[in-house]
Amino acid sequence: MKRLLLDTGVIIGFERKTIDPADVVSANDDVAISVITAGELLHGVELADAARRPTRSAWVETILAAFGVEEITLPVARVHAALAADSQRQGFTRGAYDLLIAATASATNRTLITTDGKAGFDQLPGVTCRVI
Repeated sequence: MKRLLLDTGVIIGFERKTIDPADVVSANDDVAISVITAGELLHGVELADAARRPTRSAWVETILAAFGVEEITLPVARVHAALAADSQRQGFTRGAYDLLIAATASATNRTLITTDGKAGFDQLPGVTCRVI
């Protein structure tokens, strides 16, 4: 069993059918998303036009019901602070959401699954990442 944290791009890939979930997760895996990813998906619902909103809303609610949602806890905040400081020392600018998602993966002992190879999650100390 693998402990996985799916990034927003992976969930969008599932929705658009550009990523086959069977290629990413197995029935035995413990799969979750970050509360940040939940917020990004819900933001997409709010931005959808009237014709697309019901379908998108139903999809997001299915995802929220299917996967656990990891919250931002004090341990996540501690890892986030360390990652942000490390990135700053290295001279890298990283988005706050990306760092929170990476911190969530690290603090909860999950492998971050992402489509964003440019984010450099795998270069962050203590973060295990797989780019698909």
